[in-house]
Amino acid sequence: MNVRPLVRGAAMAAMLGIVGCTGMQDGTGRSDVRAMPQFEVDAAWPKMPPKWRLGDASSVAIDAQDNVYVLHRPRSLKGPEQAMAAPPVVVFDSAGNFIRAWGGAGSGYDWPEREHGIHIDYKGYVWIGGNNCPQLKLPGLKPVADDALLKFTRDGKFLMQIGRANQSKGDSDTANVHRAADAWVYPKTNELFVADGYGNHRVIVFDADSGAFKRMWGAFGKPPGGVDHCAVTAPKTFSDPGLPDYNVVHAIRVANDGTVYVADRENRRLQMFTSEGQLLKQLVMTNMSFARDLALSPDRDQQHLYVGGGKGIVVLDRKTLEVIGTIQVPGQLGPGHHIATDAKGNIYIAQTGAGLQKLVFKGMAAPPLK
Repeated sequence: MNVRPLVRGAAMAAMLGIVGCTGMQDGTGRSDVRAMPQFEVDAAWPKMPPKWRLGDASSVAIDAQDNVYVLHRPRSLKGPEQAMAAPPVVVFDSAGNFIRAWGGAGSGYDWPEREHGIHIDYKGYVWIGGNNCPQLKLPGLKPVADDALLKFTRDGKFLMQIGRANQSKGDSDTANVHRAADAWVYPKTNELFVADGYGNHRVIVFDADSGAFKRMWGAFGKPPGGVDHCAVTAPKTFSDPGLPDYNVVHAIRVANDGTVYVADRENRRLQMFTSEGQLLKQLVMTNMSFARDLALSPDRDQQHLYVGGGKGIVVLDRKTLEVIGTIQVPGQLGPGHHIATDAKGNIYIAQTGAGLQKLVFKGMAAPPLK
């Protein structure tokens, strides 16, 4: 199923990187024009302690107090800055003030070699995963596959591990992940939904308390499968509905109503499921990078789904996957590697080597009359 027939004018606006909203107009009125969320860059955010440096900012998550947890890669720093590397998890308040930092190798768990995703669940627990592949032989990293997910308190106390490093047996393995990219806990069922997507090609679901396996699915809700490539290999051409298997399941979000959104990054494809894995809709954008990351707007109905694409963040109607517009404001770093929203509607961008950024929500507005 696809949504290509929906509002072609709006889709074109997003593809062209227009900031704002394009709607269907008949020349006499604007009744069906959709308002767009408006943002501006907070150039002063964050305030990093001068003794520390951040490596590649891989992911970002928000707790119930709107504190911002940044997961970065300390081992990506080079030269003299290596000695100044901050711990992998750095916490700021919403104004950008430093709160604390923690993380790294410890006793009783397999800290990821290459930090990738961070999520804070509704109970305040912190989930962390990595995506290292030993065959890549990245400098400063051990030749170990990141095949585990870790659970901590917000202060960094280790609680639980799902899987073990270097132990994945592929897409059929229910005990280990394989270079998982992202995770999200759905409060109503207390289930952990995992974008198990660099080595494997699936969504896998665990009990968030016990770590017990619940279910899994691949592209289109079918059994997962595909080739485990160490290096990311993008298709040479793109189509809708696209290839039968996922190619880097890079982000996942579960809305309050239980709808699951999966970003299939290298296939430029967003898929929408029930919580049991039944495909509802999909959206493919063939002429630009798409489905890089995901975030939900914080309003009661979570009306918007934010999706990294092109040089900005595409704004979708969450329920229909209709393209409303694109966020691309002056000074914006880009579409993000991972993104997150806080309770006030602000968007936080982790853009790996380009750094991190806060986009301040300035309200809703329709595009100007032409």
